[in-house]
Amino acid sequence: MLPVRLTGPRLAIREYHHTEGDVDALHALFGDPEVTRYLPFGSCDREACADQIELYLEEAMAGERDTYRLAVTRLADAEDPRDAPPVGQASLVLGGHRSADLGCVLADEVRGRGYAGEIVGLLRGLAFGPLDLHRLTARVHVDNAASVKALTRLGFRREGRLRHDGFKDGVWSDSYLYALLADEWPGPAARGEGG
Repeated sequence: MLPVRLTGPRLAIREYHHTEGDVDALHALFGDPEVTRYLPFGSCDREACADQIELYLEEAMAGERDTYRLAVTRLADAEDPRDAPPVGQASLVLGGHRSADLGCVLADEVRGRGYAGEIVGLLRGLAFGPLDLHRLTARVHVDNAASVKALTRLGFRREGRLRHDGFKDGVWSDSYLYALLADEWPGPAARGEGG
């Protein structure tokens, strides 16, 4: 598949670049304990973030790509969204039976602006459009009320609670499992969403 480039009203989603700017942005994201609070891993140092971007680029070049870890940028931050610094990350990890797990994480300074809903909407369009998937799932830490609200607003349904789904810093945690099926999403034209 060609490199991913998605554009919404305020955000763009693109492939990462192995540049100082993208490494610094990923480190600002994953180096922040507040940002990684609900993620399955703790804060990362800059070298680990550089290694992650290298892995993301290898995944993007795979013959049969099954993992999409993408940079989220704000359109207002640069004339060309390909040059804007990332303020978040979006991901789709394909599974069997035309399904994928989705996720997104945003820098602390841009949370609370409705960006998560826009990101999930763009990923939903990619999944049910060009990737021709049937089912999207998202796992959400039970204390992550903002993500629960965004998924519910976008039509995802809670299917259950996964007990002791995560283990971090010596503590078990539960997650909610949310899902959306392709036939539950009428598409961008019916919902008035841009793409």
